[in-house]
Amino acid sequence: MGTATLNQNVKLFNVLSRPQVGIEDIRKVNKPFDELLNKFDQETVEQAEIKIKYESYFEKENEIVNKMQKMEDKSINPEFDYNKLLSLSKEAREKLLKIKPRTLGQASRISGVSPSDISVLMVHITK
Repeated sequence: MGTATLNQNVKLFNVLSRPQVGIEDIRKVNKPFDELLNKFDQETVEQAEIKIKYESYFEKENEIVNKMQKMEDKSINPEFDYNKLLSLSKEAREKLLKIKPRTLGQASRISGVSPSDISVLMVHITK
């Protein structure tokens, strides 16, 4: 199926995580698995496959969300000199200087301030 050959026992979950392998492919070659899945409706089986395929992406996104939630209320000194941060985009620097957000969360919601600008700012205000 265009994937690496299995040379040892591997959990079915790990095989299904491969982009080239679908749940229907496994059903064709594993009769007990097919019989087990016949107990469920098609939508449930599809949702399970989606969860397996994208689990690692969901986890990464959740980590990013959790990190941002922790930083949401991180205060920014009103006297902070954004001009010192040369890695900020010019537009972000101008808007941050004009608006003077009180928290990192407020800064992240300013139009023209990108996620990379927020990352730069986060590094400098948590030092």
